[in-house]
Parts: sequence; structure tokens; C-alpha cells
Amino acid sequence: MTRPFGFLVDSTHPLWLVGFRPFFLLACLAGIVLPLVWVAIIGGVLPPPPGLLTAIQWHAHEMFYGFGWAVLGGFLLTSTKNWVGVRGYHGAVLHVLTVAWIVERAAPWLFAGAPRLVQVLAHNVFLGALCAMLTWTLARHRRTDTYRDNIFFLVVLPAFLVANNVMLDPRSFALGVSMTLGLFRMAFLIMLERTLAQFMRNTFKVALLRNPVLDTAIKLLALSLVFAQVLPAGLTSGLALTLSAALLVRFVMWKPWLALRRLDIGIMYLGYLALAVQLIFVALDLLVPPAWIGTLTVHVFTFGVMGLIIPAMLIRIMHGHTGRKVVFGRADHAVLVVMMLGFFARIISPQLYPAGYIYWLTLAALCWCFCFATLLWRYGPFLLRPRIDGQEH
Repeated sequence: MTRPFGFLVDSTHPLWLVGFRPFFLLACLAGIVLPLVWVAIIGGVLPPPPGLLTAIQWHAHEMFYGFGWAVLGGFLLTSTKNWVGVRGYHGAVLHVLTVAWIVERAAPWLFAGAPRLVQVLAHNVFLGALCAMLTWTLARHRRTDTYRDNIFFLVVLPAFLVANNVMLDPRSFALGVSMTLGLFRMAFLIMLERTLAQFMRNTFKVALLRNPVLDTAIKLLALSLVFAQVLPAGLTSGLALTLSAALLVRFVMWKPWLALRRLDIGIMYLGYLALAVQLIFVALDLLVPPAWIGTLTVHVFTFGVMGLIIPAMLIRIMHGHTGRKVVFGRADHAVLVVMMLGFFARIISPQLYPAGYIYWLTLAALCWCFCFATLLWRYGPFLLRPRIDGQEH
């Protein structure tokens, strides 16, 4: 008799054939649960998590290292094997990584009374293992890597471990958030350089202008801003404004008037634009800190960059890497529109009506949950079934 959840322990099941399958599934689950839990904590319905992290630390850590790294981990486990031409991690290895991710999410409750060292280790098992595996893949197969600028990942991946541990200490929490955001910024910039050119070529039959000098300068500026919190304020502001200007120049070069005709590609351009705008907020916060900026420097990135780009990327990957033609249906368009509504509710509405902050926060959380619940409903079955084109992975 077939067990209904036997696939969870069967390492030959399609779920465990390639990294994006289990981790995009986890990302959808995290996208549903984490915002609701945070709103419940803010509203006093649930108590703050026990143990190592304060409530705000837990929220920031889980959105970046829980949800964010489920997405980034799934993406890199899948893409790195293609970049260097190897089979990639699968089967029992993905079992172990998945369990480590789950244990890390449950760590505040599982290890609440444990010594601090045990709690810190519990928050490093998944990230440490995955970063080591990805770094090893890229370093070992450097000669066959089709992207020479993957050398940036050899810096970024170990740096994520440092940022994670800096973020876990209340005394250096702000530095950890800044470093983490800067590292995600690096990852998104590298990804967008590669994917937008492909999407525009496939959709509109146009080639995006690539300038190696500009592209390299953008990545070097972004890498320097990983350390924004420890640099002099004037230097950080200058670097942020310079990088924003470079991104806006490239934005114009990348034919946005074409991309914005299609919601599935246009929303990724809006996410790219949000990245440039977020850097302007970073500079303003340091040069002339107005009272209204607050956490906008973080949330313009989380909702404007991650929120707008990730759903569109997940839809494309879960179609293409399961052997299907990439087609955005009505439900997919609804996901993207609702996420834009969530961006408006979280970023714009509180500036227009600050007294309704908790209501805007709740609406934004519900939008986020709706989007990832819809993705789970639509694409969960794709992740649990073999590719339809007969390929193994």
C-alpha cells in the first residue's frame, strides 16, 4: 500500500531530483506562514519567539534567511549545476538540507533553553552546509564555468555566513541587516543581468546592450556596499548614489518601454527600478535623515525587489525546468498584480495615512500570503511530478 506522504522519504521521488523543487516548495510555505505570524506578533495575538532572537530580529532573519534563502538556495542549487555542467546535488543530500532548513526555522522553540552557542549553531546548520556546497561546486569546476563573474559568488556565499551571525547578535543587528541586504542585492544584480537579456531576446527578439565595463563597475560598487554600515557616511552615500545612477543608465539602455508592455517581464523591470530607488533612500537616510524614511530602506528592497521579482522568477523556473512552455495564465497575472498591491500597501499607503499603519501592514501581509498560496496551489503539483518532456531533471 502506497503511503500518502511516502515521497518525503523516497530520495528517488521527483521532488528530490533538483534543488529548486523542495526549496521553492518551502519558499511558498514560508511566504504563506511568516507574514501572518509576524502580523499576529505585532498585533499581540501571538507571543514573540522565545530564545536567542527578539521579535524584530526573528522577523528580519526569517524573511531573509528563511524565505529569502529558500528561494536563493533553490535557484543556486539549480543554476550552478548548469553553469559548470555537472549533475548537481539531489536525492539524500536535498533531504538533509531540507531537514536543516526546517530545524533552523524551528530553532527558537526547539532550543529556547539551550546555551547560546547551541542556539547559534542551530541557526547556521542549513546556511553553512548549503553555502559550503555551492562554493565547492563553483570553485572545483571553475574551469568549466560559463560565467566568469561567478567569482563574485565565491565572495558572496561565505559572506552570507558572516552576515547571518552578525545579525543574530542584538548589538550588531543593524550591521547584519545591512550586510544581508547588500549580499542579496549582489545576488539579484547578477541574476538580473543574465535573465533579463534572455527573457527580452525570447519575447521581443531584441538584444539588450551589455557593456562589460559598466556591468563590472555595478557589481564592484554593489560589493562595496555590503559593508555600508562600517564605511564613513559620506562615502556610503556617494557609493549608493553612484550605483543607483549606473543602474538607471543601464535601465534606460535595456529597453524598458518594450518590457513594460508585458506584465510578466515588466514587473521584473519594476523590481530592478526599486533596487535603484532603494539606494537613493540609503543615501538620503545618511545625508539628510528625514523622519519618514524609517525602515523604508529595508522594505523598498524586500517588497519592491524581492516581492516583485521572486514570484515572476518562480513561475518561469517552475514552468521551464519541469519541461513546460513558459506561459503566464490569469492566476499568474493575479499573483503579480496582488503583489504590486502589497507593495503599495506596505510602502506608499503608510506615507499617505500613517494612522492606519497596522491595517496597511496587515493588508500587505495578506497580499504576500495570497501570492505564495496561489503559487503553491498552482505549482506544487509541478514540483511533485516528473518533467513532462521526458528528461530526468
